[in-house]
Amino acid sequence: MKIDIVSDVVCPWCIVGYRQLQQALEQTGIEADIHWHPFELNPDMPPEGEQLRDHVMRKYGSSAEDSDRNRQQLVAIGAELGIEFNFSEESHIRNTHDAHQLMHWAETKGLKNELKQSLFLAYFTEELDVSNHQVLIDRAESVGLDREEAAAVLEDQRYAETVRENERLWVSRGIQGVPAVILEEKYLLSGAQGVENFSAALKQVEAESA
Repeated sequence: MKIDIVSDVVCPWCIVGYRQLQQALEQTGIEADIHWHPFELNPDMPPEGEQLRDHVMRKYGSSAEDSDRNRQQLVAIGAELGIEFNFSEESHIRNTHDAHQLMHWAETKGLKNELKQSLFLAYFTEELDVSNHQVLIDRAESVGLDREEAAAVLEDQRYAETVRENERLWVSRGIQGVPAVILEEKYLLSGAQGVENFSAALKQVEAESA
């Protein structure tokens, strides 16, 4: 089954939704051909990023208490899915345009999913700056990509416009938030739906295709 996932690497519900989808695929025994697509939650984020709590409070109008409660909820949900969410006063939201460029290049090498998972881990568990070129190059190398070529991709920004075009394409198709999971190019599931809901949707789409 073809599954398109529109997401950002600094979106916690994107990794939650992906892990839920993974479990649903295992439960149903359905084989998936997964394609990742770019979405930037904060395309105008400056290079230095923004303190995560301040960002959440400013963007969503929440209080410090709401922010802390949401973090605790994510940590609990993550633990059930094998995700170690680590938050601290140093946690920052980051610009992800270069990360998406590197993932586009990784796709040409057949390693996009591997790099995506490595960047999720870097950001949410290790609290690394995924806008930093050194971090991105290290992560590329860790999944088997050529370090020097990764550095060149970031230096010359060769995929900058390609990423923006891809982002505009999905926005034009009505994607306003992520994760957005599209089954067989026809059925849209928005957000982290939960294992059971993903399983039900997968079985329904498979039955209709049969």
